[in-house]
Amino acid sequence: MDEPVCLIDTGSEGKLCVQESALQILQQIQEPVVVVAVVGLYRTGKSYLMNRLAGKQTGFALGSTIESKTKGIWMWCVSHPTKAGTTLMLLDTEGLGDVNKGDSKHDTKIFSLAVLLSSTIVLNSRGTIDNRAIEELQYVTELTEYIKVKSSDEDEDDSEFVKFFPSFIWAVRDFTLENKINGKYVTEDQYLDYALMLKPGTKRTVKEFNLPRECIRKYFPSRKCFTFPFPTNPDNVSRLESLDPAISPDFQKVSHNFSKFIFDRSEVKKLKDGHTVTGRVLGQLVKTYVDTISSGEVPFLENAVIAMSLIENESAVKEGIQVYKSGMEKLKDSFPVELKEVSSEHQRLSSLATQVFMKRSFKDNEGIFMKCLEEDINKLFDGYLCQNEEASKKRCENLLSSLSAPMTENLKKGFYARSGGYVLFSQDLEDIVKEYKIQANKGVKAEDTLEEFLKQKCVDSNAILQADKKLTEKEKKIMEEREKAVLLAQEINTKEQKQRQLEEKMEAERRSNEERMIQMKEKMDEEIRLQREEAKRAMDSKLREQADLLEKGFKEKADRMTKEMEDFRRKNKEAEKKSDQLFKNMTENMNKRHDENMKLMMRQHSEQMKAIMSMPRPKSDSSSLILCLLLAGLAGGGSGSGSCSCRCSC
Repeated sequence: MDEPVCLIDTGSEGKLCVQESALQILQQIQEPVVVVAVVGLYRTGKSYLMNRLAGKQTGFALGSTIESKTKGIWMWCVSHPTKAGTTLMLLDTEGLGDVNKGDSKHDTKIFSLAVLLSSTIVLNSRGTIDNRAIEELQYVTELTEYIKVKSSDEDEDDSEFVKFFPSFIWAVRDFTLENKINGKYVTEDQYLDYALMLKPGTKRTVKEFNLPRECIRKYFPSRKCFTFPFPTNPDNVSRLESLDPAISPDFQKVSHNFSKFIFDRSEVKKLKDGHTVTGRVLGQLVKTYVDTISSGEVPFLENAVIAMSLIENESAVKEGIQVYKSGMEKLKDSFPVELKEVSSEHQRLSSLATQVFMKRSFKDNEGIFMKCLEEDINKLFDGYLCQNEEASKKRCENLLSSLSAPMTENLKKGFYARSGGYVLFSQDLEDIVKEYKIQANKGVKAEDTLEEFLKQKCVDSNAILQADKKLTEKEKKIMEEREKAVLLAQEINTKEQKQRQLEEKMEAERRSNEERMIQMKEKMDEEIRLQREEAKRAMDSKLREQADLLEKGFKEKADRMTKEMEDFRRKNKEAEKKSDQLFKNMTENMNKRHDENMKLMMRQHSEQMKAIMSMPRPKSDSSSLILCLLLAGLAGGGSGSGSCSCRCSC
């Protein structure tokens, strides 16, 4: 994006609404996104920081008056400067505390959306982090009114916020104090921790003092502070974008460190349970959250993830199917081909389609969408098998029609309607079959089509045989039996070819199922790993907070955290156990479907085998076909002596 665009507008009546043009931009972003949102009181220089992160002098509006310039939430998507294959998404939010807003909860809604959408949130303020600055941050204490984890828990507390809340950075602008506490120099982070220190006691005033501090300490998994000195002479502050060379070195140094920290340490945005968010998914989240909040409802994180999973899983099925169809359409250009080639390409593309599906899908806990993908691919496979058979049949029919054209012409002219005509017809038919056999790329219907062709020619053959005065009645009877043997041999060839093709299809199904199981196992292992990482990140934050409480003498609060962490661990174990059970159920269902398909094909295989075994076996070699029709003496004018002069091994 060359410049920022409005993502969430406040509308003429102050109601939040998503801009479709911005959603269209997000829809095109397939990469993971690092989302950095800046919040704070209006006219505190938030937009300037965002422009620096975008690597630009101008972009987000910088107001030069007391009027707030940014309305709603604006976004700017740029290539991440240090993480390849990742998009950096900057969100500049409407200034908090604007007296012209009619809705008293408007600021909390903006703040809540910034928390829900970002992976790093920057709180921008001026002066110092004193009690007034923290009291102005009452939006943090109201987050529980606008964010819930599960809709099923009526008495849910906020202990799980830390699992999915963004990292927290406090940027203090126009900072003029020395970084000293009790006469000792401290780091910026120590200064922030000091400002967030709790007071002992249970009085109402103490509780009011502690509440916003406890929320910041409890909700956000990590905290960081940057103190910016005055950038330039106060008279020039309104023209910062045009004064870059004149900005103080100290300010530039802090700006550089701030940007570097954001680039190096800000993580990719993730949903609850650790699922990576792309620009496309974030666009869907924006619409879900804004629609929910605007309607007066509370967005539930778990419901939002489920809603996203439905959308993404449906798209993942379509994407997988498209990959499969695209590859098979290329193979279709080569039809007809042997079944082994179709089955091999089917297995390869089925595996690739499953990979594409797995990459995009998430929380398909019951395997509904995986089943849908599997069934759709199998239907397409059957369709391509039919098209390959049709192409093979058409090619074989055209080939036999071309090879038998001279014979057809001779039949029309009555060439075989004479004494000895049967031998001439049989020899021509033999030549046609031999030439047909050596032709390449006939495909899967080669034997079927040949069988139909021989059955059709059997009518002509029988008429010529009966009219041939050179043959005795006994010889004609022998020829009839021989022709039946030839047709029987060809019928066996056809059935055996179908049997081999069914075996190849069964093998393709077996390999495809094995590959699906491997990929499913990898997918579930990855989801469990993400859940554990999310839980560990949250637990580490809780442990640090507990240790700090103990160090500062808040033993009672630390003890309460012990109970909280025990519940936290228990819930995580239960969630992991549930995921494991869902995976087992899914694999069992997949194996069950596979077994049913295999049983069906095995039944077909058994029935075909019985049919083949029950057929009488011809004495002559089926590959010799018409040659065995030539008995002793027929080729040379015939006395029926019983010695065979044909070129076969009968």
